[in-house]
Amino acid sequence: MKPQASLITLLTTLALAICPFVMASMRQNADDTAIDAYIASQAKLERGEEYREARKLVVGDLTSDGVPETVVLYTIEGQRGTNRSIQYLAVFARRTGKLTLLTHAEMGSKSVATVELRSVENQVIMLETLSYAPEDANCCPSIPGSMRYVLSGRKLREQKLGASKRQPN
Repeated sequence: MKPQASLITLLTTLALAICPFVMASMRQNADDTAIDAYIASQAKLERGEEYREARKLVVGDLTSDGVPETVVLYTIEGQRGTNRSIQYLAVFARRTGKLTLLTHAEMGSKSVATVELRSVENQVIMLETLSYAPEDANCCPSIPGSMRYVLSGRKLREQKLGASKRQPN
């Protein structure tokens, strides 16, 4: 029975070793499902579609509670059959083990600016922007800049101090 006991010990050890990976994968799938469902419902309300390839996600603690929030930058386009596209920033918090939307805000749109989500640092969401110069074509903003947002209660607020607008060379 010794070989059988060794096999049981080996299988138990293996199961305990992979269990955290399986649980993390299951949680990631549930997180993805929650984010997908929220964006799909917003796209339906706007009668548009998400440009899924442009979605960007970062994780970081925005509330100083030691529990990271999930920040998602996403784009909805084709609202009501138009050529319009709007970028949004959404913040999700983990409540009873599940991601729940805290807030969202419009960030940019075609003909206004483009926004790129970079990181969460010191409870601040860091974004890079491209704005339009008077001579820029509708496709191609050329003025780089940055924006910083903080979570204030359940609202995103732009942090004016430290925001910069650099002129192109």
